[in-house]
Amino acid sequence: MTAILNKAFGSRRGFLKTTGLASLATLASAGAVKASEGEAAPEMTVNTVTAAEIAKLPRVKQKLVEPPFLPEHEQVVDAQSRVIEVTLPIIEKKMQIDGEGTEIWALTFGGSVPGPMIVAHEGDYVEVTLQNLPSNVMEHNIDFHSATGALGGGAITKVMPGEQVVMRWKATKPGVFVYHCAPGDVMIPYHVLHGMSGAVMVLPRNGLKDAHGKPYRYDRAYFIGEQDYYIPRDENGTYKTYENAGDDMADSLDVMRTLIPTHEVFNGKVGALTGEGAMKAKVGETVLFIHAQATRDTRPHLIGGHGDQVWEAGSFNDKPDTNLETWLIRGGSAGAMGYTFQQPGIYAYVNHNLIEAVLLGATAHVVVEGDWNDDLMTQVQKPGPIQAT
Repeated sequence: MTAILNKAFGSRRGFLKTTGLASLATLASAGAVKASEGEAAPEMTVNTVTAAEIAKLPRVKQKLVEPPFLPEHEQVVDAQSRVIEVTLPIIEKKMQIDGEGTEIWALTFGGSVPGPMIVAHEGDYVEVTLQNLPSNVMEHNIDFHSATGALGGGAITKVMPGEQVVMRWKATKPGVFVYHCAPGDVMIPYHVLHGMSGAVMVLPRNGLKDAHGKPYRYDRAYFIGEQDYYIPRDENGTYKTYENAGDDMADSLDVMRTLIPTHEVFNGKVGALTGEGAMKAKVGETVLFIHAQATRDTRPHLIGGHGDQVWEAGSFNDKPDTNLETWLIRGGSAGAMGYTFQQPGIYAYVNHNLIEAVLLGATAHVVVEGDWNDDLMTQVQKPGPIQAT
């Protein structure tokens, strides 16, 4: 691929600039000052008092895990802010996204679609080491919807293959938020729709509160990242495959322009959260579900359950809605729902656009253990011949 790029654009960096990947270099950002041509870049000014104070804070290395699981964390913490250290490698890899062998060159944070959940508390600092592996072919960056500052950090996190960058942002707003790659121009949808998004949860320091302002604790938490894919087909209608990451660019952009996904999946592929990958719970347990979608509106629904407490727009500063049957997650955002399971069995967690759930793959299962309660549901009469009344 390198030879092809060199022939077409002169160099790999030329290719990146031509396709818009380097366009963010023209944007000013806090912490990066552009010098006039021929002048030395001015020395960056830093609030030394603040930097000194941050340097004294306790540091916690957070071990990220593959979704739907969350890293180990406390729900309630003391008043002392911490620096949460996170290392996030970028991995470009080929993935199968259904049971029919359909492939995509996935662009991933941490090797999974979605990227791993990061958990912090309000007032903490999140220090991210973003690594673009040498085996990759594209420039990448990261935009945190949870961060305060132009482009969510996108302008100060651009890394070429073989490079890493470290950035820090302060968790000022409690809630759940999307993060995604945003290199610039057409590469923004190209990267996001090839898997480059994840989520952050910023908890209040004293934990979640229900609609009545009382403490609300969860026994388990799961992260569901909904992903739409746009896989090109050949003249016979067969999904196409490509030798290298980026080779599908022109074809994929054509499919994206239709706004009609070929796949709509949870956690990277059809069936990722069913069968052996199903989420688990027990009767009486309260489960927090965090649902993120970087591009399209979606409408989660738990078949056989309800949204006891729903932070639909993702803000933990706001009072949650209660007892919802279906809730809306806006494209480019995350939301959270808590439910206490009362019956055992297999629950389907779906995008309630049932075309997308059943035909395109947006279905997950929750396997719940426990004793059945006939008072809540029972079969009064088994199927049999229709009887005259």
